Amino acid sequence: MPPHKIETGHQDVVHDIAMDYYGKRIATASSDNTIKIIGVSGTSHQQLAALSGHQGPVWQVAWAHPKYGSMLASCSYDGRVIIWKEGSKPDEWAQAHTFIDHKSSVNSIAWAPHVLSLCLACGSSDGNISVFTARSDGGWETTRIDQAHPVGVTSVSWAPAMAPGALISPGPSGQFEYVQKLASGGCDNTVKVWKLTNGSWRMDCFPALQMHRDWVRDVAWAPNLGLPKSTIASASQDGTVVIWTAPKEGEQWEGRVLNDFRTPVWRLSWSLTGNILAVSDGNNNVTLWKEAVDGEWQQVTTVEP
Repeated sequence: MPPHKIETGHQDVVHDIAMDYYGKRIATASSDNTIKIIGVSGTSHQQLAALSGHQGPVWQVAWAHPKYGSMLASCSYDGRVIIWKEGSKPDEWAQAHTFIDHKSSVNSIAWAPHVLSLCLACGSSDGNISVFTARSDGGWETTRIDQAHPVGVTSVSWAPAMAPGALISPGPSGQFEYVQKLASGGCDNTVKVWKLTNGSWRMDCFPALQMHRDWVRDVAWAPNLGLPKSTIASASQDGTVVIWTAPKEGEQWEGRVLNDFRTPVWRLSWSLTGNILAVSDGNNNVTLWKEAVDGEWQQVTTVEP
């Protein structure tokens, strides 16, 4: 399908776009402090709604899984995280909840895999990660990872819900085991892995994963479909993308450089099956990479704008 240009109507830089589960709508986040909802159908598009509620640039937006209704989360330089809920009409959106737990910019948000629960992780410049989980009474529970990256958290990404290797050896009851794990990147140049056990988050990699020489800009945990190997990609201001792998649960993570782009690398995104990685860099290029049989990563194509 040939690319087509979408006019967002924003008055300033667009920092993030997110497509909903069905691929029918996109949400955009901008430095003009607003979020736009745009309906997309084939090569046509239409503005559906403009959401105002933040008092600073909006860095990221994330759609919740439709089993929880039509819901969108946003995070901003103003330190707030807002949950937006759609009303009975496409242009009716209301603030369902506002979290003000962070004292400085919230840089990254990510919804947990939908099989776990309605649960949102947030990484902030105050160094903390907060995880908000919806309760049945309409309230929210908060767990926190204090000083996850003391200089600031830039990115968070959830692990697949199915425990590594669950496809090969299900749990004792024959049921698939679920795990709650997060990867985070920070201004301390490191990637860290966290695991929820008995209600509290603990670091699950020792030491922290360190191969970057500058801020980690993004982390993305690859879907693994229940196979034993876990994979995380990290992108950095230093121009490199590192692929971290743990052969199976409890083993050490090993990193190898996918490529040096010689310009800051901003965002990463895995395909649904976890075998293709999209990389967006400071030269306005989006490239797709695939792992070859020998374990080396090869560029498959460049996405033409």
